[in-house]
Amino acid sequence: MNVICSYCQQPAELVDGTVIYPDRPDLHHKRFWRCDPCEAHVGCHDPNPRFGYDGTQPLGRLANEGLRRAKNRAHAVFDPLWRSGRMTRVQAYAWLAKKLGIAVEACHIGEFDEARCLRVVQACRGVAEAIRIPQRTRARSR
Repeated sequence: MNVICSYCQQPAELVDGTVIYPDRPDLHHKRFWRCDPCEAHVGCHDPNPRFGYDGTQPLGRLANEGLRRAKNRAHAVFDPLWRSGRMTRVQAYAWLAKKLGIAVEACHIGEFDEARCLRVVQACRGVAEAIRIPQRTRARSR
C-alpha cells in the first residue's frame, strides 16, 4: 500500500504505536501511517480478513496537529448522536451527510479537512440537547 501525505505529497511510512505514542503502551501494537517532516499521521484499521483488512488500511487521511484536533472535536459532538442509542450509526451518518450536503458514501470524519470538521461541530450543536444526551458525553464549547 502506498499512502501519500496530502501536505507534502511524499510517501508516508508505516510505523507502530511506539513511534507515534511512546508513552501509551496500550497503543504500541497499533499501526499508523506517518509523515515525519509534516508530523502528520493516521491510524490503521485493525486486521480483519472478513473485510480484507491486513492492518495497513488507513482510517482516514493523514492529519497534522490542527486537523487531529478538529477531527477529535467533530467526533466528540457527532459520536454521541449514535452512541446514545437514539439512532444507529448508519442513520447518524445519513443525517450528517444530508446536513453537510454530501453523499453518504463520502461522509467519513476521518477523511474531512478542518473546515468540514467545523461544519460537523456546527451541524451537531444543539442536537445533543434535543435528544437528551447526558452532559458527560457532549463536547464542551470553547
